[in-house]
Amino acid sequence: MCAGCSGNSTDNGINGGAVRHRPASSPYQSVTDYLSNVNNFKIIESTLREGEQFANAFFDTQTKVAIAQALDSFGVDYIELTSPVASEKSFKDCQLICSLGLKAKILTHVRCNMEDAKAAVATGVDGVDLVIGTSSFLREFSHGKSMEYIQKTAIEVIEYLKGEGVEVRFSSEDSFRSDLVDLLSLYKAVDAAGVQRVGIADTVGGATPRMVYDLVRTLRGVVHCDIETHFHDDTGCAVANAHAALEAGATHIDTSVLGIGERNGITPLGALMARMVVTAPEYVKSKYKLRELKALEVLVADAVQIVRRAELFLFVLLFSPLSQNIPFNNPVTGFCAFTHKAGIHAKAILNNPSTYEIINPEDFGLSRYVSISSRITGWNAVKSRVDQLGLEMTDDQVKEVTAKIKQLADIRPLAIDDTDSILRSFHAEQVEGVMARL
Repeated sequence: MCAGCSGNSTDNGINGGAVRHRPASSPYQSVTDYLSNVNNFKIIESTLREGEQFANAFFDTQTKVAIAQALDSFGVDYIELTSPVASEKSFKDCQLICSLGLKAKILTHVRCNMEDAKAAVATGVDGVDLVIGTSSFLREFSHGKSMEYIQKTAIEVIEYLKGEGVEVRFSSEDSFRSDLVDLLSLYKAVDAAGVQRVGIADTVGGATPRMVYDLVRTLRGVVHCDIETHFHDDTGCAVANAHAALEAGATHIDTSVLGIGERNGITPLGALMARMVVTAPEYVKSKYKLRELKALEVLVADAVQIVRRAELFLFVLLFSPLSQNIPFNNPVTGFCAFTHKAGIHAKAILNNPSTYEIINPEDFGLSRYVSISSRITGWNAVKSRVDQLGLEMTDDQVKEVTAKIKQLADIRPLAIDDTDSILRSFHAEQVEGVMARL
């Protein structure tokens, strides 16, 4: 007997034929109350923002447009794009996608400062997603700002963005390792300032559904605005956490196609759809074009050069040992599990790995990798590679060569050999310049 059946496969007409295969005792029916939004939620699709932080990701303009159009056709409510300050190409691509006339609202995700906010507005986006780290880990090892400074800056930037007529979301980063009193005070202040949404983020993937439910439920009693949630999948809980968040009163869920993103990525769009079509079938089927999901995933899989699981399984059976059938984003053992790419992540990881890793790779005989071969790299990561190569550069020189790497990465994908060649050539030029002046 299937789990969704009562044992009587035919309708006797007593109930007028309603609710076939969904008896009142079904274990898949969500326990809901007046706060629950499992039947009324919105998707903020972040393949073109979080997904660009996936180790294999290089989206040219044509691919970005194709993904944005496919997401729009699928029915997502929002499409989130990489910060326009990441590179010149990121800015131009953001402008282009804003001009496509899509039904989905276009957002961009930026640091909580005025410079980033102004750049975001200049692209023509419908909304701006502000973020800043609030845990002790990130305040000490990433940006170094106090909670008082964070709140003061947030209010200033929010007021500016409201004046520009765009939607505003303010999110803490590493919410679940932040002090609860500090966090709620900050959210209350930005809610009073008039944001459309506040966001909570399980940035290191360490939260459990119970933890999520408790925090969202508490936050729901503090703010009047919508609540957005962002869950990383380092411990395999992203989908369960998203579901728990909706049960507790969250209104928006961040996803990416195939779950791609920093390290093991975030809540996969397809997996969330699978969960929610069981929980709220009428809502999901009426809102999202589920038949388009496969084509959407194939599009993204091809763009980031992932062998789709069915193809990989066939390959494994014919040509290789079974151990190679580990998914790219498998918790702990997937090849991306401890790969760090975004500049803001790399800086903190190099200072203290606990900032963005809830699991120590060394406990499993593994190691981490900090990528510097992309447009979203940061100079701190490049400096680390410069030191590894035994090259001597000042901070200003490292920043200059980082800009060169970003410029080339805007044009084509880079391998580590490419970036090492850039570093060595730049260093040689600096040495020759010094010798010429002697």
